[in-house]
Amino acid sequence: MKPYDVIAIGELNVDLLLNRIDGFPEVGKEKFAGDMLLTLGSSTAIFAANSAALGVRTGFAGMIGRDTFGELVKRSLRDKGVDTRFVIESDACATGATIVMNYGEDRANLTYQGAMDRMRFADVDKELFALTRHIHLSSVFMQSGLMQDLGELLRYARSQGVTVSLDTQWDPAETWNFDCRTLLPLVDVFLPNEKELMALTRRATVDEAIREVVPYLGNAAVVKCGSRGSLLVRRDGSVHALDACLNRHVVDAIGAGDSFNAGFVRCFVQGRSLEECQRLGNLIGAVSTTAAGGTGAFASREAVVRTAREVFGQEIDL
Repeated sequence: MKPYDVIAIGELNVDLLLNRIDGFPEVGKEKFAGDMLLTLGSSTAIFAANSAALGVRTGFAGMIGRDTFGELVKRSLRDKGVDTRFVIESDACATGATIVMNYGEDRANLTYQGAMDRMRFADVDKELFALTRHIHLSSVFMQSGLMQDLGELLRYARSQGVTVSLDTQWDPAETWNFDCRTLLPLVDVFLPNEKELMALTRRATVDEAIREVVPYLGNAAVVKCGSRGSLLVRRDGSVHALDACLNRHVVDAIGAGDSFNAGFVRCFVQGRSLEECQRLGNLIGAVSTTAAGGTGAFASREAVVRTAREVFGQEIDL
């Protein structure tokens, strides 16, 4: 048995979360936030931390600076049960940071990329592919170094018999330079949300976007639709819609998509059916919205089980 179920490869940064803000920022004016939290950020790190909380043996490969934020990132990952042996510390640049301004279920982000933008596939210790069953990638548009090498990384994973999940996330430059024809056949589970998929395919509706990517799917895709649930898409073009587990008292939606990914991948590496993966993904994504920050609801497996039962009326065995 390999020592890891999943190793996440990707960006690392801290999040400075601002809640209860008294309006949108305006140049030359001051606004107040009623609440602030400094915490582990980055989509890939949130995925890894929450995967570990769900009982998945999880490692991380990424790049940070030798600075205070870098120390916070590594300590936070370790506290969550994530192995950081493959995290690279750089003297050349600082650890990334994101200011997150929350407005209900939406948000505005401002990010300094720092070390996350510098890591290349050549920097990644290739030993990790022999030690894990699965790798997860996300936020590739925020990592220009890794993005340049994405095809090489995916082909190497395939050659080592390692399955792959990919969530591209939003492209801040909105150029959406992603070759579905070449890259998606190398991905076992493609995990965009509906807005990202439409932008990626340059299609006006989700149905059109799904039809665009189906010919290139390596196995399956799941389209996350927020409070409307998710769509499981198979290679044959069949679509399975599943309603969301609704939380009527959302604290914030930070990391809900990453938490969906963690729930889905947990089932996937166990060899469960795609429908079972989708169901757990929906539930874990909803659990994430019950606490501030992407990892706030995942203090322990027991906390996740309790929230699933008390808030959503669902029993899960983690």
